[in-house]
Amino acid sequence: MSTAQLAQQWTVLSLLEWGSSYLSGKGFDEARLTVDLLLAHVLHVKRLDLYLQFDRPLTADELAGFKQLFRRRLGHEPLQYILGETEFMGLAITVNSSVLIPRPETELLAERALEACAAMTVPSLRILDVGTGSGNIAVVLGSRLPQAQIVAIDTSALALETARENIARHGLRNVEIDQVDIFGEGLGNRRFHLIVSNPPYVSRSEFEALQPEIRDFEPRIATTDDGDGLSFYRRIVGLSDSLLFPGGALMFEVGHGQSEAVSGLMRAAGLSRREWFQDDAGILRVVRGWMGGPATEGA
Repeated sequence: MSTAQLAQQWTVLSLLEWGSSYLSGKGFDEARLTVDLLLAHVLHVKRLDLYLQFDRPLTADELAGFKQLFRRRLGHEPLQYILGETEFMGLAITVNSSVLIPRPETELLAERALEACAAMTVPSLRILDVGTGSGNIAVVLGSRLPQAQIVAIDTSALALETARENIARHGLRNVEIDQVDIFGEGLGNRRFHLIVSNPPYVSRSEFEALQPEIRDFEPRIATTDDGDGLSFYRRIVGLSDSLLFPGGALMFEVGHGQSEAVSGLMRAAGLSRREWFQDDAGILRVVRGWMGGPATEGA
């Protein structure tokens, strides 16, 4: 946006039209939605409110603020980082460059985790969220299951700061945060009825081919294991016998084409009943395994 363009009298409508046309011309998807959300953020209004004040003129400060955010998006910085939050399962989740951005596919993991918990007749469920990142899964489980105790772990101190912020944001008292390297010995003798994880599953060879929004901005440590993409699955499945109560469940989000390998790891570890769930694109995205039947009271 040139100085001359900034100097003219911009209205909400003219800026929305110009911005969405410019982004579309640069090959960005969802250009109008992006510009709507950026401008609503700058003006401190809801997106719908923009459509009720198309003729509103913008001040020089508002234009400058929009210009700054617009340039960040042109540089392929994810919209969620620019806005500072996203929505997950209907809940607002704070995000920043220290955490992976929660995605719609991961909602399937959270939904199936809640389903697994409903099948367990345990007075006080104990749940482990491995690689919690922003804490999005732990926040959903803690909100929907107030009697459950959730332990959310991550190796990144910065990620855990964000998770703590989200737990506080939603007023949760049943979620415990702990800095733990799953490849270390930090879990002690604790056992759980459910273990849920969306681990780094992109292989080293696939990482460089990712879109710039992911490759250049989201934390590498939360995206790839710098190996074959299966390292975390091997480790967590290998710990399942010592971490799960009898009748407990272990479930993962998996990458495209990984479900068979992860299911095989579960079978070898004694998780006798395994289930697979497709996302909206028809990809097998969630794998769930049970250590025997569903957990019951006294497990």
